[in-house]
Parts: sequence; C-alpha cells; structure tokens
Amino acid sequence: MPRPLDTDVALHADDLSLARGGVRVVDGVSLKVDAGASLVVMGPTGAGKSSLAAVLAGGTDTGITIVGGDARVHGISARHPGRRRRQWVFHTGYLPQGAGAALPSRLTVSDVIAEPITSRDRRVNPRALSVRVATLLDEMQLPLGTAPKYPYELSAGMRQRVALARALVLEPRLLIADDLYANLDVEVRAAVRTALRRRRDENGMASLVVTNDADAPRDLDADVLVLRAGHAVAFGPRAEGLVWTPGGTPERRISAT
Repeated sequence: MPRPLDTDVALHADDLSLARGGVRVVDGVSLKVDAGASLVVMGPTGAGKSSLAAVLAGGTDTGITIVGGDARVHGISARHPGRRRRQWVFHTGYLPQGAGAALPSRLTVSDVIAEPITSRDRRVNPRALSVRVATLLDEMQLPLGTAPKYPYELSAGMRQRVALARALVLEPRLLIADDLYANLDVEVRAAVRTALRRRRDENGMASLVVTNDADAPRDLDADVLVLRAGHAVAFGPRAEGLVWTPGGTPERRISAT
C-alpha cells in the first residue's frame, strides 16, 4: 500500500545543494512552502533559480544532481524518491523556463494540454477531456478555436498560456512555474493570477514561482526568497519585508522555514 502524501507541507528543502557538471549551482538553501501558500524566488541571472525549480519539480533530464541536504515534495524525498517519483510528478505541475517555445510542434493545442492525462490513461472519456481542455482555454483567455491549431500558429504569449494550462490540467497540489509571466500582457497576467489564486483558495494548491517581476509577491500573496550565486541572501513576507544578509552577500544562510 503506497504511503500517503504530506498534505500539510507541499515543499520543504533543508540545506539543499545542487551541482551541474561538478559545479555547485545552489548551495545550502532551506525553504518551506505549506499547502495553499506561495513563494516567489528572485535573483539575478545565474543565481540558481531555474536549477532549483527543475529539481523540485522532479525533472530527471536536467543534468543537475543533489550533492548536499535534501528536499521533500509532498513528503517524498527528492534525493531518494524511488517508486514514489511518479506520485511526486503527478501532483506537481511544472512550467519550465521557455515552456511556450518548447511545446511539441506535431501536436495540436488540445493534445498538448491533454497529454499529461492521455499519457497516463488511454481510456479517458474523450468528452470529459474535451470539456476540461475547453475550460482551461477559457480560463487562460484563449478562444476555443485555439484547440485544433498547432503551437507554431500561435503568438509567444498564447503559447505560454497553453504551457500553463498543460501544467494545471491534472489539478496539481503544487505548481512550480519558472518565468510565469513570460510574454504575457497586463490583462492576461491578471487572468493567470486569478487562476492560481482560485486553486489556492479552493484546492489548497501551493506554488513556487520564479520571477523577477516586482509585483508578483503582492499579486500572489507570496513570501520572497532571493538567491545570488546559488546562495539564499534574503527572505521575507512580501518584497518590502525582506531580511538581507549583511551587505547582501551570502555570509550566513537565510532559511525560509
């Protein structure tokens, strides 16, 4: 009998260190995201934000390895997930950086969004699946006529929304979104925020969002973790409540626990 998921804490990293090709890209980061809570991760290019997101989302083809500490996602060890990796990935929606540009070109938009379901269950009810896809298209402010099109026929902003719909189609307990607002205009950003907040309020979905958008912490009612050169250099509730390390350098580790 499979062990139950931790439904109170979506994500808990303890002194987590990551490396790519033997070079550390994240060094001793600790954080905690409860069910229904949000964390925005900020920092300059090369800070380790995308590497952290990829590992916490359960990615296996990133070339990144855990070299210190551990993280538990839904109570599942990221370092030694074993057979529970399938549970981890199923309950975690992931929007990687550049997701809109990386959509499979040979699938229609409808098939792209539905693929996380159809790849797991070939016997899914086609009508129910069509309704779910249509609902997500509407939520992302995409016309229903988008469904039979191919990603290359869409604008960059539309592709980004398709990628987000795909990440949300399984109604995840945790959404990890890297560069959430890429190519989105103001009105569409509002729709995306509404979609995330509704899932938080109705289903307790937690989120970890990688972005340097200054408004994101307020919009998502999120805490903020700032990384620099792989180190956590600041943490606080909202951007205005940040507590920095002395001089803004990684002289001591800030924990978001």
